Amino acid sequence: MNRLWINIRRRLRLADRRLLSVMAGLAVFYALLGRMGITCPILFLTGISCAGCGMSRAWISLLQGNFPAAVFYHPLFWIPPLAVLIWLLQDCLPRRLVVFLMWAACVLFLAVYAFRMTDAENAIVVFHPENGLLARLAAGIWSLLREIK
Repeated sequence: MNRLWINIRRRLRLADRRLLSVMAGLAVFYALLGRMGITCPILFLTGISCAGCGMSRAWISLLQGNFPAAVFYHPLFWIPPLAVLIWLLQDCLPRRLVVFLMWAACVLFLAVYAFRMTDAENAIVVFHPENGLLARLAAGIWSLLREIK
């Protein structure tokens, strides 16, 4: 156990601490967006859900003890903490295993995302680009240009 903590401390070098600072800043940014009613910046901008859509709701459900709801919101909610653990312990693990696990996580996320996008009954993942801020801005600019002519 002592070796585990030594590896974690050694892993958190200056560059990693900077990365953690950036991640903390992003968490604050997301919290501010949430206070403004924007739960997902990607969905807000594009009208298309991202591959992690439902992840926050899944963790909230899990913390409330509702495992089936957590799986419903995002079946891969357990991968991000596992990825952080692998990142912290990557010096202790074979490099090929770390690379394989990261690629496997990416493939799983893409497969689940593709399945959820094609499932018409899925209320979590949506594809409505016309509702995104970018499409609304483009439509507004287009209507202004048409009025000018």
